[in-house]
Amino acid sequence: MEKLIQNRNRARQLIDFSGIRIGNITPTDIDGCIEYRNKALVLFEMKRRGAEIPKGQELALTRIIDNHRAAGKQAVLFICEHDVDDWNEDVDAARTTVRKFYWNFEWHDGRDVLLKDKINNFIRFVDKDKF
Repeated sequence: MEKLIQNRNRARQLIDFSGIRIGNITPTDIDGCIEYRNKALVLFEMKRRGAEIPKGQELALTRIIDNHRAAGKQAVLFICEHDVDDWNEDVDAARTTVRKFYWNFEWHDGRDVLLKDKINNFIRFVDKDKF
């Protein structure tokens, strides 16, 4: 499979959001976003196994999903985990496992299914109305 990282050094460059604050709120990042045919939105966040998603980040991401649903479109958020300890080793997003996912205004157990499989199931649902 073709790697999509075009500039590995730029991909490693961190963006410091600490200077952008609204009260005690600082920006959050999104590890992955798929906008599918103006019908659906898929967001995913990657965490090291055992690492929790910060409450503020979880709130921001679930609100994006809720607002997309309120607009009449499908949307899902996957919280994924990986076991890659070596900072020099890439994390294969497709092979991360889904810890939990937020869909239809509630959280569901991911049952450690691969992210790639969960995304494919969701896209099939969007195309055929089955999830």
